[in-house]
Amino acid sequence: MPEDNMPDENGRKGPIRRFLDAPPDSVGKTVFVAVALCLVASMVVSAAAVALRPVQEANRLVDKRVNILQVAGVYDETVPVNEAFAAFEPHVLELDSGTYADQFDIETFDDLAAADDPAIVRALDEDPAGLGGQMDAFRMIYLLRDEAGALDKVILPIEGYGLWSTLYGFIALEENGNDIYGLQFYQHGETPGLGAEVDNPRWKALWNGKKLFAEDGDLAITVAKAPPPEGAEHFVDALAGATLTSVGVDNLVRFWMGEAGYGTFLERLKAGEVG
Repeated sequence: MPEDNMPDENGRKGPIRRFLDAPPDSVGKTVFVAVALCLVASMVVSAAAVALRPVQEANRLVDKRVNILQVAGVYDETVPVNEAFAAFEPHVLELDSGTYADQFDIETFDDLAAADDPAIVRALDEDPAGLGGQMDAFRMIYLLRDEAGALDKVILPIEGYGLWSTLYGFIALEENGNDIYGLQFYQHGETPGLGAEVDNPRWKALWNGKKLFAEDGDLAITVAKAPPPEGAEHFVDALAGATLTSVGVDNLVRFWMGEAGYGTFLERLKAGEVG
């Protein structure tokens, strides 16, 4: 039997020598080079992904905080984001009771990741926001106080399905739990120029000053194509050419501001029970 790299007494070559002596464009060498390149490239990509994951997570956190600052109306490009965000007071809210939960670490709690934990997820009898029939029972909310320490604004995370994607965002409320200060989405995959106009500053400005609830206490905020005969303070004009995205926004806002979402907390907020 010849050595792998040496011919025997009859001149027969081993497999390694035959491979090395083959033309550069032979099938064997072509396949070998292609496989080797794929392996090297996959290792480089995997190593880069692992090495950059902390940076990516940090960037996502900064982007989320920028959106919170913007929806609260306190974003200043000249002030470092994390420094400005320090003015907010985060709390993990238990939706059913409308009170703060103390069993979680504020620094590490991620309400979106918590949605994958069956221990803190509840089933939904109705799912108008398109959350897949279940939602986590705890959400991270943010309070902003004025210089005197009194409650100024409350920032609540919201999410729900539009036309093509789940929209993730925040709604900012005044301390009375009724007046909307702003609404903003930070992640979605809606159609550019149509549903993606949820990012348009002119449309977002339509939410400023609107009221969630009617005088009788019923949830009244509505996104629609035509204004109602009365109650304009509860009406937001739908996006032109993006009916299903508008319906999705209407559904998700009404869901989260309703009984299944932040309803109990908002009742406590309106009653002045939130410190």
